[in-house]
Amino acid sequence: MEKSRASATATSRQQPQAVLFDAYGTLFDVYSVGLVAEQLFPGRGEALSLLWRDKQIEYTRLVTTSNHGAHYQPFWQLTQASLRYACKRLQLTLNPEAELQLMNQYRHLSAFPENREVLQALKSRGIATGILSNGDPEMLGIAVRSAGLDGLLDHVISVDAVRKYKTHPEAYALGEQATGLRAPQIAFVSSNSWDALAATWYGYQTLWVNRYALPFEELGTQPTRTGRTLTDVLDFFAPAA
Repeated sequence: MEKSRASATATSRQQPQAVLFDAYGTLFDVYSVGLVAEQLFPGRGEALSLLWRDKQIEYTRLVTTSNHGAHYQPFWQLTQASLRYACKRLQLTLNPEAELQLMNQYRHLSAFPENREVLQALKSRGIATGILSNGDPEMLGIAVRSAGLDGLLDHVISVDAVRKYKTHPEAYALGEQATGLRAPQIAFVSSNSWDALAATWYGYQTLWVNRYALPFEELGTQPTRTGRTLTDVLDFFAPAA
């Protein structure tokens, strides 16, 4: 596996004073719902989880860019709407009980195993930590508590405060506002390539966690670093004394 690599510009950057993580896909495995989906719809669980996620992200962009955000809905509502769409698209019968099961699973997504180790390592270095997510505050609160991470995060930031989803600049600006730092002083970590790209454009130092060995976006900009797990964020920092 490829070790985290720094771009040519990364060497001239200052060490970040804070690290902000995307939540869904980065700290929490959005495809872990596929296990429940497979139990409910044998042979279709993976297809449902993939389409559900794709439609969820599509809806965030749709409500952000249309009519100056007049159609904004919280992430929980978009997650439910995208599940219903995905089931209709795949011709799966989603009864109320199955919907409740799947949505409850989304509240308690599996956390990636390295989360705690990485957050503890950052805290030991005196680095501020946080989440900057599309998730609404209640969703994030449940996910963080369920994963046992609440004592390891200084900030849990939801775009619901500005009613605009990533990749809108006002969503990324929330990280600066919460930490009191400028974007170049913050490392932003995401497993979503589009998120890592937009955060780089915004001005953050970035780590793209490429868990699935995918190509990066072909739009002329690379993230500051690329790694395979969250532990690669530690490469931004000198070894702990």
